[in-house]
Amino acid sequence: MYSFEPSEEQKMLIDTVSRFATSDLRPAAHDAEENKELPPKLISKGWELGVLQASIPEAYGGFGERSAVTGVLAAEAMAYGDLSGALAIGTPGLFALPVLLAGSEEQKKQYLPPVIEAYWRAYTAALIEPSFDFDPNDLKTTAEARGGEYILKGEKTLVPFADQAEAMIVFAKLDGATKGFIVLKGAAGLKVGAEREKFMGLNALPFFKVTLDGVKVPKANLLEGDFAPVLAAMRVSIAAMAIGVARAAFEYSRDYAKEREVFGVKVAQKQAIAFMLAEMATEIESMRMLAWEAAWMIDKGHAEAGKQAYLAATGAMDMAMMVTDRAVQILGGHGYIREHPVELWMRNGRGFAMFTGLAIV
Repeated sequence: MYSFEPSEEQKMLIDTVSRFATSDLRPAAHDAEENKELPPKLISKGWELGVLQASIPEAYGGFGERSAVTGVLAAEAMAYGDLSGALAIGTPGLFALPVLLAGSEEQKKQYLPPVIEAYWRAYTAALIEPSFDFDPNDLKTTAEARGGEYILKGEKTLVPFADQAEAMIVFAKLDGATKGFIVLKGAAGLKVGAEREKFMGLNALPFFKVTLDGVKVPKANLLEGDFAPVLAAMRVSIAAMAIGVARAAFEYSRDYAKEREVFGVKVAQKQAIAFMLAEMATEIESMRMLAWEAAWMIDKGHAEAGKQAYLAATGAMDMAMMVTDRAVQILGGHGYIREHPVELWMRNGRGFAMFTGLAIV
């Protein structure tokens, strides 16, 4: 059975990430959202914490071994500070971890060191498609084998840093199964949208549409491994980040309710508010346990890990919407103005249902 007590190494990492999230990410979040840009120095500082590097073996340029449990702990702590910042810092992992999980030994040796050994550079992945019935296991983007290469056709959305990416993993349907393909910068037929995509939240993070118009990919660039472990890692990561955002909203609204007086009574003493806060706390803890269990099952190679990751992701998505919405309600009129961060957390919380593929641990 898994333990609920992090190891000393995990505690050290999470303490470091938490300090960065609260001291650096959180104070910068408002201006980054308004200015639609994260300071590059902030991303570099987060990258230097070494969260991704600690998941990559030394043979490929890292200094550790992948642990989904450690990744989940770090993802929650980072998103507690700011979701846009957390996703930006982790974007190179969208490229590196699929290579680690599904790539060949040759691909790992060739592609992982340039990502891990250097300063933060844009490496990304394209999974999400602009379709209301998007299903990562039934993609509309296709790959067709032709001679010694594959031809990719389709359209992707929500691709972070696509305009400056050195390389990206493009996921496409090949013979009925989802597979990843390494597509290098400047590939013929790879078209990145001229303008950033606009959404209700995550305005500090640059997203682009990507069109694949007959992109030719050498057969050596196919990730031959199964997509299921990659998808499970993506889902458990998004679950952890949803928990981080929800926890931030809960704690902020709880503290506000304890301090704010209405008609001579603390808001937190009103029964309706107290019940709200209790349910919010309960749901956060429930989803955290589910996410931890899913991560533990991933690390153990459990046959039901994919199912558990799906349950964690879908549960955390709903929980984040509920908690962030109630945080705005608890602040009343103050919750709707941008001087308080709960409105940003609510906007970001509403998006988790479409964020699978934006993070991986």
